[in-house]
Formats: sequence, structure tokens, C-alpha cells
Amino acid sequence: MKLYFLSLASGSSGNCYYLGTDGYGILIDAGIGARTIRKRLKEKGIGLEKIRGVFVTHDHCDHIKGCGCLGEKFHIPIYSTEEVHRGLDRNSRFTEKLFTSRRILYKEVPVKIGDFTIQAFNVSHDGSDNMGYFVDAGDKSFSFATDLGYISDTVANYLCRSNYMVLEANYDHEMLINGSYPDSLKERILSKSGHLCNDETACFLASNYQDSMRHVWLCHLSRDNNHPDIATKTVEKALEGQGIQVGTDIIIEPLHRSENTGMYVFE
Repeated sequence: MKLYFLSLASGSSGNCYYLGTDGYGILIDAGIGARTIRKRLKEKGIGLEKIRGVFVTHDHCDHIKGCGCLGEKFHIPIYSTEEVHRGLDRNSRFTEKLFTSRRILYKEVPVKIGDFTIQAFNVSHDGSDNMGYFVDAGDKSFSFATDLGYISDTVANYLCRSNYMVLEANYDHEMLINGSYPDSLKERILSKSGHLCNDETACFLASNYQDSMRHVWLCHLSRDNNHPDIATKTVEKALEGQGIQVGTDIIIEPLHRSENTGMYVFE
């Protein structure tokens, strides 16, 4: 089965990822406007009628902005836990509420959509409830782990089962510490319910690399406290320190904060 992956946006201004086949696909988060999502998918030849579900990681605005319109106007099911859906109801900035499109899922209980088996798994962050997603697609597997303060054993288990992963590398530690953010925000980001830094992501990949891991996209890079080259070089250095050849054994690539990537096709 041929798989297609596309990042529509990845950062604190919005997050949205597409994973699909020739016939259908899903979105992980819809944190940019529905009109923008529709336009960016159309540029790649994908109509909204192909989207069979949006899987929401948590209820922060940069992950949910387009969910109301996609769910209620375009009748695309919006999947997340009951607690996240309650968070959407409480969020005053989420003005297009969900009614008929609301779908409840449970962590580590599979949801089947075509040839995809999708499982939510718990991550540590400061939303109402927080999760990553593991997608089994026949002989290929993807994981999405964005917005998490640390990599727990549960998260590690899903990442280590994945051929392809979208994994947070939010900030460079020195840039954050020496930057202009107020101390309270720095403490939030650094906490166990905050975000992953480049070093933590690099250490995990270097310590847990397996031959089955093929491609890692670094996601949710901070505009103020990171840079794509810094994130990539930090991870590459850690991997190469373990004798893992980046570009041959595994591909490491940062995602753009606010633009489409090219379409990745996996045979």
C-alpha cells in the first residue's frame, strides 16, 4: 500500500498533518483555519471528501482552530477523548462548537479507518488531556508525538515501533534560558508538562535507534528559541556519536512552522 505524508503547519501558530492512501486520509490536528487546510490539501490534489477523520492531540488553540468548520460544515468526524471534547466546549476561542461531528476515542483502544489502525497514547502536557497517535498502515507505521514535556515509557514504546515519526524538538535549551521569555513561561516550557528540547529528542533517538526507523520529522520548533539548523544538527550529532549514519541509516528533517512540506510518498 502506498502512503502519503504531508505537513501543512508545525508550530505554535498552528499544527496540522496529513497521512493518506490513494483513496482516503486522516488529519492529525487541525490547528490552522479550515479554508487554509482545504487550499493546502487542494494544492496537492487532495479534496476534503477524502478526509475520513481529524484526530486531535489536545485542546490548545494551535491544534484545534479548524476543527469546528471541518466537523460541522464539511461533516468530517473529529476524534479525541471525552476530556478533550469537554475542553473544546470550554474554550471561548473555539467558537464553532462540535455537535454531530464529535467522536469519542479512548487511549490505546484502536480505531479502524480503512487500512489504518489508529491508537492514541498518553503524553505529558498541560492541556485538558493530551495524547500522541500511532498509525499502523499494513507494513508501515507512523507515530505523532508533539507537545510533550518528556518521553515516558509509554511514548517510547510507540516511537520504537514506528518506521516514521513526527517528534517534537521545540527549543534549544540555551536559547530559551537566555531569551526574552518571562520566567513563568520558561518554567512552563521546561517542565515535565511542557515541551521537548532538541537535546532530549536527540538523546532519545540516539539511545533507542533501531534499523526499522527510517525517517524522523522534527516538529513544533519554536520561532524564538530554536532554529531548524540547530535542531537538526543537535540530533545528527547525537546519532552519529553512536555510529548511526544520518541520510543512510535514518533521515532527520525539520518541519516548516507555517508552510506545506512537499508530499512524501512511501511505496
